[in-house]
Amino acid sequence: MDYKEDITREELNGLPIKAFSKEIFVIESLEDAVKAAQYLKNQTVLGFDTETKPCFLKGKRNNVALLQLATEDYAFLIRCCKIGLPDEIAQILADENIKKVGVAIRDDVKGLQKWRGFVPGGFVELSSFAQKFGISAASLKKLCGIVLGFRISKAMQLSNWEDIVLKPKQQVYGATDAWAGYKIYKQLTQEI
Repeated sequence: MDYKEDITREELNGLPIKAFSKEIFVIESLEDAVKAAQYLKNQTVLGFDTETKPCFLKGKRNNVALLQLATEDYAFLIRCCKIGLPDEIAQILADENIKKVGVAIRDDVKGLQKWRGFVPGGFVELSSFAQKFGISAASLKKLCGIVLGFRISKAMQLSNWEDIVLKPKQQVYGATDAWAGYKIYKQLTQEI
């Protein structure tokens, strides 16, 4: 299939909005993290993203508050701000045999390494991977439009990811970002 190299804001705005609509697990305890890892370690591809509470002070950056990992049917929102980065989850991030796919993953990985040291393995930067298909657009939003024919909302991006309770809209946003990366990768790898 031939993909457009890029997409305009107007073209994007003309596409339907889609969001993750399947099961979301909010992981706030080590026990739940271990259960999640049992499922995640048996996957070959995971959509990957992180969220950080915005900081508007120059030169300051908050720690990663949320790690999102998703498949077609399940999204796991791991609340690092509450439980850090459990070893079982770090092992998945280090596993070369499990592809973790997302956009701008370098800084996400560095942020996660502040919680727990691990050697990243199996990560796929979608903006680079998409170049093999003639796509120069680098943002998740644009890649969704070009490859999947829909757009995703970024309305919750600057919300407080360290809130005591993640609001339903935050949960859907977090799940959607990871799931969208998964869907883009799966669509592109069908072309190979």
